[in-house]
Amino acid sequence: MADRVTIQDIADELGVSRNTVSKAINNTGLLAETTRERVLKKAIEMGYKQFSYVNIYNSGKPEINLSPESSKREISLFTSNFIGSSHFASTMLDKFQKELSSLGYSFTMHRLQKHDIKNLSLPSSYIEERTAGIICIEMFDRDYCSMLCDLNTPVLFVDSPVINYNNPLRADCLYMDNQTNICRFIGEMIQRGKKRIGFIGEIMHCQSFYERFLAYRNAMYSFHLACPEEYCIIKNKEGIETPGYDPYRQYLKDQIQKLEKLPDVFICANDFVAIDTMYAFKELGISVPQDVYLCGFDDSPESKVTSPTLTTIHIHSQIMGFSAVHLLISRIKEPYLNFRKIYTETRLIYRESTED
Repeated sequence: MADRVTIQDIADELGVSRNTVSKAINNTGLLAETTRERVLKKAIEMGYKQFSYVNIYNSGKPEINLSPESSKREISLFTSNFIGSSHFASTMLDKFQKELSSLGYSFTMHRLQKHDIKNLSLPSSYIEERTAGIICIEMFDRDYCSMLCDLNTPVLFVDSPVINYNNPLRADCLYMDNQTNICRFIGEMIQRGKKRIGFIGEIMHCQSFYERFLAYRNAMYSFHLACPEEYCIIKNKEGIETPGYDPYRQYLKDQIQKLEKLPDVFICANDFVAIDTMYAFKELGISVPQDVYLCGFDDSPESKVTSPTLTTIHIHSQIMGFSAVHLLISRIKEPYLNFRKIYTETRLIYRESTED
């Protein structure tokens, strides 16, 4: 028998379905008590380690723990940035927390400081003995993320550092669909006669930015259109760690000034990159949408109040929250599952920045 006993191993031993074993161990669904007892006894006999609880049959005693793991009922959020109401994850986390609570888990938040990330150290507020799983949002330092994957704790990344295919993260990852609606948008722009299309955003910032750039390149290739290098403003000012604010706006202004001719459309890696681009355009006397169309990504609250309002791609935060719970809890219950990458649907929204 392998050291790591799984639900499937127990099912095979008993000649029952995997679903039956799962119901017995997790006390979910309808199941005959005799079947439940038989499954639990076999699981104990085989040394299964992932019990949440089990009844002592016919004893009148309360449920007891079979493993130290059953006392770990806390999910920890790790983030390197403040997640305000403008961030898509704000709504996602509300759904995530509600779903966790219904399953009997508590939720704690830990904002990492720069010295934590540099030293590869866990935050002082984190208590390993209580933690059943970790969810990471806005965590894009590869070394730190790799360190978390080496802990004996399930980890879920909502977005991630840019994937290194030679050394992938050993964790589940949840993303929004970064490709479909960028490709759709480009096709619809071409139908309007807008064939000179560029991309703005620091593509090595995170996996989603990188995928959005690849979607742009792939769509242009599919429509037999060129992607001139000067239309791809995909880096940042040297020494600036993240996009945003004055240094990045100055970088954008410098790059746009170098263009001999503006493209018809710029796709931006997210709404905040688009807003920074609008600031640079304003200083350069460039008007949106009269001189150039602009499209963002995220459908942030700011996208609705900019002038002009911003065409963007909406992230369905509720389904991301639900999917995050599913991925993390299933990993806690089945730690030896193959790692998964899940994408959730997005939606294209037209507004004034494309004359809509």
